[in-house]
Amino acid sequence: RLLETLILIFGIVCILIACVHIAIGPSSIPGSVPVNATMDSEDRFYATLFLGFGAALIWCSRNLKAREGVFGALLLTFFVGGLARIISVLAVGWPIPLFIVLGSLELILPPLFWWWHKQSR
Repeated sequence: RLLETLILIFGIVCILIACVHIAIGPSSIPGSVPVNATMDSEDRFYATLFLGFGAALIWCSRNLKAREGVFGALLLTFFVGGLARIISVLAVGWPIPLFIVLGSLELILPPLFWWWHKQSR
């Protein structure tokens, strides 16, 4: 039950972050710089996908056992996001410390949540 509650909170946090990006745009990103209209459009577009990701997590949290396949795909997606941050580090360098922490969470939480889910079955 605790895992389901944490996944529910995870989904809510994703939706809140997405809504801030949709409403405010890239200026909501700590350490960001002003961007052109193309980058603003991209940020708001991808925020809607993150909103959907959060909604899917909330849906999964209602019954992780029955929605295990979708839950696993969502965790894998989040993990790959962490790998993408590593590619960014290699391509352009280190981001601000907050994003190093976020990238670490993206690499640590999915395997942890999946393991926890498998243990609780």
